[in-house]
Amino acid sequence: MSLRRAKITLAGAVTFSAVTIWAVHYQQLQERENMYQGVLRDDERRQEKMRQRQDELEESRRKRELYERVQQVNTPDSNS
Repeated sequence: MSLRRAKITLAGAVTFSAVTIWAVHYQQLQERENMYQGVLRDDERRQEKMRQRQDELEESRRKRELYERVQQVNTPDSNS
C-alpha cells in the first residue's frame, strides 16, 4: 500500500509543479502583453499631444498674421 501512496504523492507533486510552472508562464505572458499595450497607448497619447501642439501653433500663426494685418508692428532696429 505504501508504494501506491508514494506513486500518488509523486504524481500529485509533479502535477502541482507543472500547473504552477504553467501558471507563472501564463502570468508572464499576460503581463508582457499588458506592458506592450501600455506602450501603444503612450504612443497614441504622444501623437495626439503633438497634433494638438501643431494645431495650437497653426492657430497662433494665424492669429499673429491677422493681428499684423490689423495693427502696425514695429520691429526693433537690429543695428543699434
